[in-house]
Amino acid sequence: MKTRSFLILSCLSSAALFLSACVPVAENRPTGEVDKAPIKALASTTVLTDIAQNIAGDRLKVNSLLPHGVDPHVYEAKPSDVAIIAQSNLLILNGVGYEFYIESLLENAGGDRVVVEAAHGLEVHHMPEHAHEAAGHEHEGEVHEHEGEDHEHEGHTHAEGDPHMWLDPIRVITYAENIRDGLIQVDPDGAQIYTANAEAYSAELKELDVYIKGQVETIPAGRRLLVTNHEALGYFAERYGFEVVDTILPSFSSDATVSAQQVVKTIQSIKSSGAPAILLGEVENTSLAKQIAAETGVKIVDGLYLETLTVGPPAATYIDMMKFNVARMVEALK
Repeated sequence: MKTRSFLILSCLSSAALFLSACVPVAENRPTGEVDKAPIKALASTTVLTDIAQNIAGDRLKVNSLLPHGVDPHVYEAKPSDVAIIAQSNLLILNGVGYEFYIESLLENAGGDRVVVEAAHGLEVHHMPEHAHEAAGHEHEGEVHEHEGEDHEHEGHTHAEGDPHMWLDPIRVITYAENIRDGLIQVDPDGAQIYTANAEAYSAELKELDVYIKGQVETIPAGRRLLVTNHEALGYFAERYGFEVVDTILPSFSSDATVSAQQVVKTIQSIKSSGAPAILLGEVENTSLAKQIAAETGVKIVDGLYLETLTVGPPAATYIDMMKFNVARMVEALK
């Protein structure tokens, strides 16, 4: 587990008051119990929040910094985020550059908290060199996915590598272990609960993995071909035997530009491979995909939940999200 502490100078009496406040009390305990100073756990996204809540169980409540339905790749941090982070004892991030906006928020929030990078310890996929060149150079006829918006945030290209590790449930077991260790660090008295919950959730993730493998086996091997908007399904493809034929955006981020050359290349890749569909996440622009689909005759499968959960069905939890996505993929590729 990778943790970082962000400190602000204070007098000894303030430090003592802070330490005395960090006691393991749950925000979501039954009515009637008195919560004097609950530990405040915060995760960057709704996906991470659900994973972390499974480890925390009933002992404490985990909140999400980003709301439902927001694409983290284009998130614009708000002044209120600083206040939310300032109140937290534990901050859970994905890592691998996914939270490109977080450093300035932490600096402004000050204080002392445990910061957990859930993906710490996992092997990271990096962009092939040719794709780096396609994403990093200016092209004539460049097409913007986010027309009229000015996104100049460093980190949108995810130079550290592909952060979408949560789309492989087996890798999420490592997430669970890192989150467990972070919870124990801020709440040692809850260690037994967090350890048991992490083991139980890891068993659920292994069951999910078996389920997905069974579903994928219903797709003919020659049709296990993925065309996506951006490089989001690499870990999923590696785990379940798919080939990523091409991506419309040669980037790990949905906040990217694409050249006319790249659009032509994607069309050629689809035609030569026989890929039956273009798969899009729930927050992605569909205009280029529609153009490519018109040229190739393939169908568009949109509304996959890759970056955020939903309030209620169909993707209220991480496990629900994965099952929903797989069902959509199987239907499209069979």
